[in-house]
Amino acid sequence: MRARLALLVAAVSVLTLIAFLVPLALLVRTVAADRATVRATADAQSLITVVGTADTATIRLTVEQLATESERPVSVFLPDGTVLGAPAPRTAAVALAERGQSLTAESGRGREVVIAVQGRPDGTGVIRTVVPPAELTAGVTRSWLALALLGVLLVLIGLAVADRLARTLVRPIGELSAVSHRLANAELDARVTPAGPPELREVAGALNHLAGRIQVLLVQEREEVADLSHRLRTPLTALRLEAESLRDPQDATRVTAAVDGLERAVTGLIRQARWRVPTAGAASADAVAVVAERVAFWSVLAEDTGRAVTLDLAPGPLPVGVPADELAAAVDALLGNVFAHTPDGTAFAVRLAAEAGRAALTVVDEGPGMPAGTIDRGASTVGSTGLGLDIARRAAQASGGRLTLHAAPCVGAEVRLELGPPRS
Repeated sequence: MRARLALLVAAVSVLTLIAFLVPLALLVRTVAADRATVRATADAQSLITVVGTADTATIRLTVEQLATESERPVSVFLPDGTVLGAPAPRTAAVALAERGQSLTAESGRGREVVIAVQGRPDGTGVIRTVVPPAELTAGVTRSWLALALLGVLLVLIGLAVADRLARTLVRPIGELSAVSHRLANAELDARVTPAGPPELREVAGALNHLAGRIQVLLVQEREEVADLSHRLRTPLTALRLEAESLRDPQDATRVTAAVDGLERAVTGLIRQARWRVPTAGAASADAVAVVAERVAFWSVLAEDTGRAVTLDLAPGPLPVGVPADELAAAVDALLGNVFAHTPDGTAFAVRLAAEAGRAALTVVDEGPGMPAGTIDRGASTVGSTGLGLDIARRAAQASGGRLTLHAAPCVGAEVRLELGPPRS
């Protein structure tokens, strides 16, 4: 924008200066020529009295003296045909002057000034002088150069003023862009200071209002999620009572422990929904620790359902750019799919490796596989909510990674979750 405004101002300034300076330059040349002509005419007129009254010798001496002082050729044509001073041809202008008409004419050697001198007893005499082109244009080049420098200076001043004015527009626009990018990166506390023209200040106010409205809507959404999660406490309480009423102490302990874990997950969900705020620093978690903890959690259920679990972890720590709770939710989603969509006794393996600065989590099962297709939030062909793989995908994208899956009937399924490093 600054470049375009500068180009616009430069174009307008140049056109304006051309419209002003070109006529002025022509006027300067005309004035210089007229000034030289007037000076030559005055010099020639100073001879009128001498030519009209003096003898030939006096006229010759006076003409030679004037030619020396003025540094231009001066000639006097007497009625008897005698030419005094600088030798000169009898031009058409001289012929007209002999009839009593003084005039100025252009010639190949410059501007010719002829003056008729009447009153001589033998007829009309003619005084002729020529103003050379150098004298006609004396000082014109210097004046044109000064005008050109003035024009360049005015254009530069115009560009400087335009650039300063452009800054008052570009800087607020840049701040608006920066704040919008921060809002896009989930920095909802970002605000822009209104500055610049009234229109930009209005846009800044609208952007701040939009950011505040987004925060309010997110708070409302989290409250609704928290309320929905809190409703799970009632069936959990009933399930706990049922577990405590079991006759077998081992079964009661096992079911009660599972209910306690589920209640802790619901409590964590409520806290995360209600009190989650943007963090000042970059999100980070140790993938090795989180994956190991979640596999250990699911290993209890795997043992009860007769599933063989293979765990292969890279040497830790292995930091990734995802909060620990979101990474745990992604791992739970992948492992939960194995238990939900494969028969009991189906073995699965979990591998976590460091590849090219990223963490690669792979979950492979020996089940019947899954139908090929895209990962769409809320879409499922097996009767589930369709949110599991989308949760894992969003966790991968938040760190700059991706989620890929290989599915083929009768040969099992492989889900690969790539997680990027923490952002600086």
